[in-house]
Amino acid sequence: MDHLLEVRDLRVRFRIDKHSSVEAVKGVSFVVPRNSTVALVGESGSGKSVSSLAVMGLLPAGQALVGPASRILFAGRDLLALAPAARRRICGKDIAMIFQEPMSSLNPVFSVGFQIGEVLRLHLGMNRAQARLRTLALLDEVGIADAARKIDAYPNQLSGGQQQRVMIAMAIACAPRLLIADEPTTALDVTIQQQIIELLARLQRERQMSVLFITHDLGLVGEIADSVIVMRHGEVREAGPVRQIFDQPRDAYTRALLHCRPPLDARPRRLPVIADYMDGELNGKPGAAAGAAEDLAPGSAGVAIPAPAPERVRGYLPGDDKVLVVENLSKSFFLREGWFGRREFQAVKNVSFTLARGKTLGVVGESGCGKTTVGLTLLRLHQASGGRAMFEGKDLLAMPAREYQAYKRRIQIIFQNPYASLNPRFTVGQILLEPMRIHRIGADDRERGATARRLLDRVGLPAAAMHRYPHEFSGGQRQRIAIARCLTMQPEILVCDESVSALDVSVQAQVLNLLQDLQDEFGLSYIFISHDLAVVRYIADQVMVMHQGEVVELANSDELYRNPRHPYTRALLAAIPRGVAAPI
Repeated sequence: MDHLLEVRDLRVRFRIDKHSSVEAVKGVSFVVPRNSTVALVGESGSGKSVSSLAVMGLLPAGQALVGPASRILFAGRDLLALAPAARRRICGKDIAMIFQEPMSSLNPVFSVGFQIGEVLRLHLGMNRAQARLRTLALLDEVGIADAARKIDAYPNQLSGGQQQRVMIAMAIACAPRLLIADEPTTALDVTIQQQIIELLARLQRERQMSVLFITHDLGLVGEIADSVIVMRHGEVREAGPVRQIFDQPRDAYTRALLHCRPPLDARPRRLPVIADYMDGELNGKPGAAAGAAEDLAPGSAGVAIPAPAPERVRGYLPGDDKVLVVENLSKSFFLREGWFGRREFQAVKNVSFTLARGKTLGVVGESGCGKTTVGLTLLRLHQASGGRAMFEGKDLLAMPAREYQAYKRRIQIIFQNPYASLNPRFTVGQILLEPMRIHRIGADDRERGATARRLLDRVGLPAAAMHRYPHEFSGGQRQRIAIARCLTMQPEILVCDESVSALDVSVQAQVLNLLQDLQDEFGLSYIFISHDLAVVRYIADQVMVMHQGEVVELANSDELYRNPRHPYTRALLAAIPRGVAAPI
């Protein structure tokens, strides 16, 4: 087969200091055939993004060292042997890249039209008028509505999905032969994600491009890729056609990635994690941690997986103890118009629900539907415009600030981004002790320290973590620290705001299992906000679907997924990536 890109024995080492370095990519080899889509799959730290940056020549100069025997051949030319100017003529024109986070990739001080036009002027020599006409055509091609107006918009004036479409327009502007898409849908809603995947697939067919699609979600891979390369710890673990990888994965790590994601057709008590499979790697079977190795059941991908534990009893029953009753909750924001005018924007409109003790309410919908605003308003991080939130017979939204102080610790929140929610200048010990001191929990710091160490152990972190800083931990470990911080308050309600959406599927499984264990142990009630319907299906007892600030459907989880009544709910469920082995 004719290969457009060939990577041979790629090794990339990063300097830590004058005397030490770490090897991030260890002899990786793979090919991307012409007119095909190849998926590069693995968890954070697997080396997949470093490999793509090496192809583009975007590794940090002076810090990253590429092995002397490494070769990156594009259409037969070794990119690593080219002079910088010659390589720049290829990268950006014949090879283009879509980055993971469009808001940080687009320059906030230039219009999107200027940024796309800059590519055309630089690589194709167009003048401004020609570049503007071509930019309008590109925006229309990637599905930007009202392109004549959006061409002069700034990135912050566009939604996340529109920003990603702008990045795609910029990448295809010079008709590249190879398009590298680095996690292009990770932070997007399920419906927007589906649109981006369909757009990339259409562009690949129409333009006869080759696509290197980088992701950690094998379910997504099944809908776009022709072949798959699975990476872990800087090495290729398995490679082959997508059907073979899904139906007959040979590597334990590949099987783990396939089964860590919550299934849509069952709701096990616990999700398998990477260690469950890697512990049994030598005998080719999942480890005993997920279930007895000799007691295996056929999986949806045609391989043996641990037999599922009995399913958790789900749903709200009439006799469930009500811990929180929300009635007609509303929240409006006021936007300036002109010099003196202002316009009301209703973010949340008359939302009502009941949260039972020890149960989970899932809140789902696209970005901008008001689900996060509901959570923040309940915690009084936004001031409600109307409605009530009854907790132990008292309205949390109406009570004076001094009276509410006693209730603050009983309703806590886990934010989406643990990188931003933990103070980088505090050690983990300081992060955990500070809220206990403020709320006078514990007799003294010795008792508080013992509580903090006990909670760290409960969330799976060693006591030595008390003396380390947040940047020394992975994303999943930071989210565990954030959960431990909430538990120091001995809360009764936890608002989980997209708390697992940015995590790898394996780390996501660990955190979801932890949340289930904590709910069983402490009787916690969760308001679980997410745009990932597979995750919500697994964890929620009841699901509330929001659209444009309103509740369009509210039902027990099993009933809603089995028989969705509202067209918007059906559209959300239809957009869930199901992989190659499941019917679409």
